[in-house]
Amino acid sequence: MIVAAHCFPTGMLGYWVRQLAEGGLVAALTATSPARLGSSAGGPKLAGTNPLAIAIPSSDGNPIVTDVSMGAVTYGDVLTGAATPDELVPFGGEQAHKAFALALGFQLLVDSLTGTDGYGAVLLLARPEGDPVPALRELAAGVRLPGDK
Repeated sequence: MIVAAHCFPTGMLGYWVRQLAEGGLVAALTATSPARLGSSAGGPKLAGTNPLAIAIPSSDGNPIVTDVSMGAVTYGDVLTGAATPDELVPFGGEQAHKAFALALGFQLLVDSLTGTDGYGAVLLLARPEGDPVPALRELAAGVRLPGDK
């Protein structure tokens, strides 16, 4: 596990975990940002969009890579005019409380490990004990999977 404090902005986390998976490692990375998400029930903004990126290497050379923000849009979308600040809410519609709960969990995980209430990142790395991706690709029967180019 690698913990970094005072490292905002972190950018597209999927890029970094892909690099690690292409090197043969399983990687999960989350990072915090300024509080931009509030509960779908109302109240103050309590968590950042706090993305989660996960990459699983594969013997076929094509890792599975997920990279999701807990927001329905990203703050980058707001900055570029592709979305309005009002659209920066937890993803999930009627189930948005689940994304909000994840955002809070990631916020508290990172804050507790960095010892700050600032911005930080947590990276988990491991050598894989198995190679599940080829079997998943076979089951998916040509469906585009997360991280496919």
